[in-house]
Amino acid sequence: MSARALGKNLVSVVPSAVREGVSASSVVGRSADRDDALALEDLLQAMPHPAAILDLVDNTLSIVATNIGFSAHFENGSALTPLDRPLATFDWRKRAEEMFVGRRRHDRFEVQLEEALGTVAYSCTLSWIGTGAARLLLFTAIDRTSERKVESTLRRELLSDSLTSLPNRIGFVEEAELLIETCRSESGGGFAVVAIDLIRFSRINESLGALAGDELIITVARRIKSILRGGDTLARIGGNEFAILSRVGHGLTDVLQIAERVRRALETPFRLSTYLINIECAIGCALGQVGDTEADAENVIRKAQAAVKRAKHSRQVEIYRANVLDEALKRFTLENRLREALADSKLHLVFQPLVNLQTGEVKGFEALARWDDEELGNVPPNDFIPVAEETGLIVPLGRWALLECALTLAEWDKRRGTALPVMMNVNLSPVQMARDDVPSAVAQALRVAGITGKRLAIELTESALIADPDKTRQLLGALQAMDVTVAMDDFGTGFSNLANLQSLPIDILKIDRSFVTDMIGDADKIAIVRAIISLAGALGMSTTAEGIETEEMAVALARLGSDVGQGYYFARPLSADEAYDFWASRSDSSTSLSASDRV
Repeated sequence: MSARALGKNLVSVVPSAVREGVSASSVVGRSADRDDALALEDLLQAMPHPAAILDLVDNTLSIVATNIGFSAHFENGSALTPLDRPLATFDWRKRAEEMFVGRRRHDRFEVQLEEALGTVAYSCTLSWIGTGAARLLLFTAIDRTSERKVESTLRRELLSDSLTSLPNRIGFVEEAELLIETCRSESGGGFAVVAIDLIRFSRINESLGALAGDELIITVARRIKSILRGGDTLARIGGNEFAILSRVGHGLTDVLQIAERVRRALETPFRLSTYLINIECAIGCALGQVGDTEADAENVIRKAQAAVKRAKHSRQVEIYRANVLDEALKRFTLENRLREALADSKLHLVFQPLVNLQTGEVKGFEALARWDDEELGNVPPNDFIPVAEETGLIVPLGRWALLECALTLAEWDKRRGTALPVMMNVNLSPVQMARDDVPSAVAQALRVAGITGKRLAIELTESALIADPDKTRQLLGALQAMDVTVAMDDFGTGFSNLANLQSLPIDILKIDRSFVTDMIGDADKIAIVRAIISLAGALGMSTTAEGIETEEMAVALARLGSDVGQGYYFARPLSADEAYDFWASRSDSSTSLSASDRV
């Protein structure tokens, strides 16, 4: 029987004496009303869950009628606790008395009680029956144990890692928030998060399979857990990332001790099947102090992860520094603004002349990307190029640069009325080389602009050329088939060997500015430059010297045999119109000047 149907029946059978405020015992004691009282009991007994009729007589709560379920679980004084506060006690009688005094329309609450078969959860409701002064309270309690067990299971799955049974990131944040609250209630204290990242973990999955990777994760979790102090919490917050939450009384000293114990635990090789695996880890730490406005759980965890990122490069335990998150936020902002700038064509190219050191003619220009942002101002390439490479934006950026260079050459040809005898050099990032179909991008740029490949040169760094020799050879072969010139940029600063240099179809060696700067008066630098020029000549390549800032440098390099030079001595990077005028002013001169004759 539903509570609503029961209420209607109850109104009809509750005796007039009860409606006038007489106690239940008085009702039962009067023969005239005994039948009504029994009917009331029968109606409650028909309910499949604990129920009772309540009245307030002389400011004292009175139980008018009950069923067996109510008598067994609620009337005998069983210890009840609120479901949301399991350590507290709960008095349903007080809630009922408050209903009579406050006259609220209804009340609902959940409690749990310990029984012989375990904890039982009840959803309790207090609602009015009857009208006017005869209104009584109907108390019902529905067993929600099954639902709560399902919820508890789902919550446990939500907060824990299925592989290791450790807390996951969500569960770890909750544990950290509880620790912060505990520290606050105990008038202060500090805590720390130690993040551990397994470096190059992906190679285990790639070489031995996912099952071996899972086995390694489980073993790592066990080792770390074995060195924890009582009260410390270990969690798996990422695929190959763990974190330790610890209350620290001695600040940095305690944190470094935890990090050292973790390092020692993981330095012993792990056995996977027949293999012994050495695991290298990066450890980053962040401290939180109760009372600090930034000491919320998520913030401290992010600080620890930022420290881990630095530890991957330094190979040492890193403690979070105040500016690390600021740097991360700056890079994030930079990424978003760069993405918008590429979509809205807010970047532009400038062009630095490449001058023949023997004749003074302008042989071409190197295209360089520039970015003036409305919010960030002028953003140097050294800032936005690494972000573009890290986020993959270098691919659309590189394709844009290729197309802009080709279109600029086509525009110059249109202004001149004929094809200009100049080349355009474009830098190709190693990341774009690895991720993009470079030959297709080059072919598209040439086709759209309507120029030939002979007027385009692609500059690649040494590291990009030697990273994957086979793929590099295929790429350079495809570029060579389109008559595109290939230049090795910053030669002498990488790790290329003569075998690679000889086998790859490279046309130009660009002498890095580190050898050209201050070369005057430095016999060692002059010897290195002379050796590079001789090597290039022996291999049938030409040379371009970067970073020429004085006439003396230009003359010295011309005498050493360098073919082309670029630098501030000739011109700083120019806009497209300025670059065209620079070429025109030199090409229209009746006399070609050598570098030694230029003023």
